Amino acid sequence: MTIMMLITLFVFVMTYIFIIMEWMNKMLAAMIGGFLIVLTGIIHQQDALMAVDWNVIFFLIGMMLVISVLKKTGVFMYIAIRTAKIARGKPIVIMTLMFVITAVLSAFLGSVTTVMILVPIVLLICGELKITPIPFIITMAIASNMGGTATMVGDPPNIMIGSATDYTFLDFLFNLTPPVVIITSVSVAMIWLMYRNKMKVSMQNRARLLSYREDTLITDKKLLLRSSIVLLLMLIALALQGILKIETATIAMTAGLALLVMSNPKQVESVLINDVDWVTIFFFIGLFMIVESLVVTGFIDIMAKGIINASGGRPKAASMLILWLSGALSAIIDNVPFVAAMIPMVQKMSTYINNPTAMHPIWWSLSLGTCLGGNGTLVGASANIVAVGIASRNGFRISFRQFTQIGIIFTFNSLLISSVYLLV
Repeated sequence: MTIMMLITLFVFVMTYIFIIMEWMNKMLAAMIGGFLIVLTGIIHQQDALMAVDWNVIFFLIGMMLVISVLKKTGVFMYIAIRTAKIARGKPIVIMTLMFVITAVLSAFLGSVTTVMILVPIVLLICGELKITPIPFIITMAIASNMGGTATMVGDPPNIMIGSATDYTFLDFLFNLTPPVVIITSVSVAMIWLMYRNKMKVSMQNRARLLSYREDTLITDKKLLLRSSIVLLLMLIALALQGILKIETATIAMTAGLALLVMSNPKQVESVLINDVDWVTIFFFIGLFMIVESLVVTGFIDIMAKGIINASGGRPKAASMLILWLSGALSAIIDNVPFVAAMIPMVQKMSTYINNPTAMHPIWWSLSLGTCLGGNGTLVGASANIVAVGIASRNGFRISFRQFTQIGIIFTFNSLLISSVYLLV
């Protein structure tokens, strides 16, 4: 092991220890880790900036601008009250509804987009019922990653696998939707068992919520109409992004800037300061730099080769190894560079197996492992970080430990069901 590899490993481990133990703000820990990688010469400054996925960064900023303008119309409060009324104000029913809605929308809108739209709604519901939104937000982040696994456009690893294999949207739908439906259904049952007796709402708060006239909560109907049109066009563009050949960041930023102009251009400075979650943005930037150092020094490549060698070229053994190891590693390492390293390794494996049909389960195991493994920890998936960031900005701090205690249960269950599905 070279000196550079040892330094990289030290910085990576220490950064995660500081985040897990909460000895430092997660954004500050990630940024210090990223700058240490540059200062020690592991990657040059220019390469560090290139390592940041600016498409992700500007997509997040654009979506934050969209959500900021929509919030001013009162539409989130309207949806919150309607949802709570359908559930008769019962927290466990609300949690179940939001879990299913999040999973379904994530399959088509993507996990990050979905949590950015739905988390503000659940915050409002919980605020009215006077209960903590933390378990709602954690389970919704988990649901977004589950739902995103079902389609080619739901999660970045699936897009990369589809590009490398020429699998179509329907291939992903037919092969990954069945296990995701089973996993989501079992997860709903788990939520019911885990939380049905833990959330109590007073009859007074429930009655007050049910007495609301939600039609009076829309504060700006003209802005809502304009915002709805822009939002619809944005969602259509995101769904057709592969055909349009436009980056998701361009779509989101166009929508965000358009809505800023439509609402009140004089408040742009206020929106940028107060409504864009810069802590989450800079956390991502630091994390991208640290993960790039793992790629540059060869750590991820070594792990990928080890998985293939350990399988001995047996398709089923390879499927199980890739599923569980990618699931475990994706919980602590961003799944995008991990998949980028794994794809050429799996492609090379096809020359040894020499059976195209036998390769299908191996590709699906890579998708299931990387997408579902992200639920294991707070930093395992972009949707987790974004959801926790929104909660933090609204006064609800979710620790690494809180998220992991719940996430790891759902991750283990998801990978277990995926194993049975792949073997059968």
